[in-house]
Amino acid sequence: MSKDEPTVANNLVHLPYADAARGVRHVFVRDYVTDAEIGVWSHEKGDTQKVRISVDLSVIEQAEHHQDRIENVVCYNEVVLGIQRIIEAGHIQLVETLAEKIAEMSLDNTQVIKARVKVEKLEAVKAAASVGVEIERHR
Repeated sequence: MSKDEPTVANNLVHLPYADAARGVRHVFVRDYVTDAEIGVWSHEKGDTQKVRISVDLSVIEQAEHHQDRIENVVCYNEVVLGIQRIIEAGHIQLVETLAEKIAEMSLDNTQVIKARVKVEKLEAVKAAASVGVEIERHR
């Protein structure tokens, strides 16, 4: 199987995010761990817990080269800062809601055409390394 063909892992099909033929590059943040006020249960309210967030973005390359200038690309640091702003806005009930907000924020950048967001709670189930959700949204 070539590197650009769809792959199957854990019963999930992951399509390539970078595609030279379409002029698409892949920008990502992997395994970003932070504290968040998240959860629906009473013991999850008023406190934080560890979450791990991964974001994969398909980004249309501009007709002109990026010219080695940060303002001409989708900046992964801006993605992280956006995640922090969402989390700092206050308690979020569901991991699904956090994932949707991150995808929406990512797609606000007109260069981004596809966003895959994975949100994992690391302390919610003692016998599991993590629990959570992964979503994909398109422009």
